[in-house]
Amino acid sequence: MSGIGLQQNLSLGQTLSPQMQQSLHFLQAPVLELRSLLQQEIQTNPLLEETPEGPETEASEEDEEWPDEPASRDGDDWRDYFTQNRESRQATEDAQARRQFFFDSQVQAESLSDHLIGQLILATSQEALLKAGEEIIGNLSDDGFLTTGIEDIAAATGLDIDLCLQALHLVQSFHPAGVAARDLPESLRLQLLRRGKTEDALECRLATHDLDRLGRKRYQELARDHKVSLDRIREAAQVIAQLNPRPGAAYAPDQPQNIVQAEAAFVRTHDGWDVILHNDAVPRVRINDTYKDLLGHDSRDAGLKDYLRDRIRSGKFLIKCLQQRQQTIENILREIIRRQPDYLEHGNTRLKPLTMSQVADAIGVHETTVSRAVAGKYVQTPHGVVPMKFFFTSGYTTAEGATLSNTSIKDAIADLVAREDAAKPLSDADIVTILKERGIDLARRTVAKYRAELNILPSNLRRER
Repeated sequence: MSGIGLQQNLSLGQTLSPQMQQSLHFLQAPVLELRSLLQQEIQTNPLLEETPEGPETEASEEDEEWPDEPASRDGDDWRDYFTQNRESRQATEDAQARRQFFFDSQVQAESLSDHLIGQLILATSQEALLKAGEEIIGNLSDDGFLTTGIEDIAAATGLDIDLCLQALHLVQSFHPAGVAARDLPESLRLQLLRRGKTEDALECRLATHDLDRLGRKRYQELARDHKVSLDRIREAAQVIAQLNPRPGAAYAPDQPQNIVQAEAAFVRTHDGWDVILHNDAVPRVRINDTYKDLLGHDSRDAGLKDYLRDRIRSGKFLIKCLQQRQQTIENILREIIRRQPDYLEHGNTRLKPLTMSQVADAIGVHETTVSRAVAGKYVQTPHGVVPMKFFFTSGYTTAEGATLSNTSIKDAIADLVAREDAAKPLSDADIVTILKERGIDLARRTVAKYRAELNILPSNLRRER
């Protein structure tokens, strides 16, 4: 009979130290998230402060001044190492004041809810209608559609369904036209009524009952069923096409979406292309001068000195993490420039296949380091702001031996569809044939997959009958 006992086992395993985890976290964080992380570090480490001076100069000078083993020095030696001038302190305060003024001066875009609530207050003073209207507005999607049933509105407010319907019709009369509709046909109908159309108008009937066939461009069938001419159907379809399928999209969402900020920019020089890191977007930190002086005083409190030395080591490591982060991103972007000059000159159609392992081998890091460094980050190019991951894509080799990325092939497919005859749209097989003539041999299912990713309808749905 076995009993309970203790046993010792030896095993090998890899673990990440807290410092290494912090370094990887900083590397992976986009610049806006990095700001938040550094603010947390500044709050937990009183020796750190934000400074307007350049991170490279500040960090390198600090690193040269600090000995690797500060515990071996005390008293006058520490004072010699950490006595510095205070001229930059006022500059730090001025920079913080300018930054705060910048944020305070930003104009917050009006949200759809705020826009509708303002109209609701002006439209009625009845407490019940206000309550139901606020509940309806609170249940609108960012596109302006009502996402819950009127019964749920009544249950949430404790009001009669008829009164909630009255409140719904009131909100539907607000700007923008089509808001608070329960589905797309109702939204289009509301917009048509706002334009002066009647419920019996052909446009309203098509939008309410035949939107699917209208989207499939079955114009002859619709003309026969509605007993009107083909030209009249085309005219009504053109009117409906001018309506807004997302009436609330023009306003800021109640929950703001993520904002992207480019980490760097590709710029043209007399020698070709170069990369400029937006170092100003990365917070700059250094060791606070006040605590340096405190450590330099003739204090006999060994615990205080040990604490300050530990915080200094932590601050030094954080500064090195920032330096390494920026250097890694710069190395990756310079390698992208070296491998993608045609893209910088001509755009997406000249993007070449590139893998993270190729870049990792070129700059001497692991592939996962490249993956972390480009995650969630953006770069300014001559063709717009794009994710850094945009440059890493698989591809194909043409009959002439040239390489094309799948992004370039997608652009070619989109261009073919844009130039096609609307009466005789290109099928997937037709696109395969045309691309093969250009030296790009693709399977039909691959073309169908790329077409679907581009949100392009099949040929039978693009044909105008």
